[in-house]
Amino acid sequence: MTTGDSISLTGLRVRAHHGVYDFERNNGQDFVVDLTIGIDLQAAAASDDVAQTIHYGELAERVAAAVAADPVDLIETVAERVADLVLSYPAASSVRVTVHKPDAPISVPFDDVAVSILRYAATSPQRTARS
Repeated sequence: MTTGDSISLTGLRVRAHHGVYDFERNNGQDFVVDLTIGIDLQAAAASDDVAQTIHYGELAERVAAAVAADPVDLIETVAERVADLVLSYPAASSVRVTVHKPDAPISVPFDDVAVSILRYAATSPQRTARS
């Protein structure tokens, strides 16, 4: 059942070595991750029990470790990695992941570059409807 409930984690900063260019891989740079997780929070609210939800402190640590691990060329790949991690939590029905690359090697002035993806758990009604 989809309730419209969510947990958001925004502005998670992680130093990592992703990028197409050698200098990005060698020097590293900061990436910023935002998450919005679709989750039914009714049981957690009623029980006041963290086991009925996703512990966002632990999640932040796991996401940071996933972003920092195994350099890849594209932030699209990083976003997919984070989405897979979040959806490994049984309580998560969906996740929107945005990965920002504020120091991207772009030759014109810019404020931000980011990719966003929306993914659904295998058991989610939205995913079943899309299949």
